[in-house]
Amino acid sequence: MAGLLRGLQRPLSAMEVYCSPMAESTPPHPVLEAYYSVAADRQSFVGELFDGAARHYNHIGRMLDLGSGPMYRRQALQRAGLRRGMRLLDVATGTGLVARGAVEILGDPRGVVGVDPSGGMLREARTALSGPLVRGRGEALPFREDTFDMLSMGFALRHVPDLEIAFSEYRRVLKPGGRVLLLEVSRPASRVSRWLMQTHFQRVLPMLTRLSTGSEPAELLMKYYWDTIDRCVAPETILGVLRRNGFVGVERRVFFGFLSEYVAVKPDR
Repeated sequence: MAGLLRGLQRPLSAMEVYCSPMAESTPPHPVLEAYYSVAADRQSFVGELFDGAARHYNHIGRMLDLGSGPMYRRQALQRAGLRRGMRLLDVATGTGLVARGAVEILGDPRGVVGVDPSGGMLREARTALSGPLVRGRGEALPFREDTFDMLSMGFALRHVPDLEIAFSEYRRVLKPGGRVLLLEVSRPASRVSRWLMQTHFQRVLPMLTRLSTGSEPAELLMKYYWDTIDRCVAPETILGVLRRNGFVGVERRVFFGFLSEYVAVKPDR
């Protein structure tokens, strides 16, 4: 396993990425002052939140998707073009929910590499995944250029500091012709649907989470989830940033009015 990772990784500092010239910055949402006061504090807040909720995260996921999540994630990967023989990078892998679906499709745990900034989440992922897991951030991926056939990110786009930097990194590590799949929860268009989702995320889920886990970080995570969904940039902005960073075939598929699948392709040389 260590030999496999050595072949994929390259030394890459956060400074190297952040000092790259960018035309503009596109945070996924503004500063959420109920949780942190300045943008620079967001990553430490999010890291502590996920570390604190890590051992309850799979339980929370089952409450969120009512048990349908594994099938949906697997089908989304297949719709995006994942097939046997590919190598996939799962960014913000968390407890490995998307990565597990990818392993089922590929039939080889070594074909899926998971990367996440949270040590707590990676410890949970290790209980279910035998393939490579790396601690790192999507905006500073510790991998060589042109390494992966596909890159996935499941419901974590709202937690990166800057979409421009993240998408530039995604393009860098993909092989020519490589594909991106970004799964996200989007704010519903209708007022009624939005009110129902807000009530579910802000009141029902936090209460059920606290009752079933006794965990304050897990309860807070559910409240934070809704605020990041509600304040997230529009889908059109995400599509535009993908195009601006050199992706082609960019599109968004919507299911049930709120599940978004963003897909894009790195051009062939």
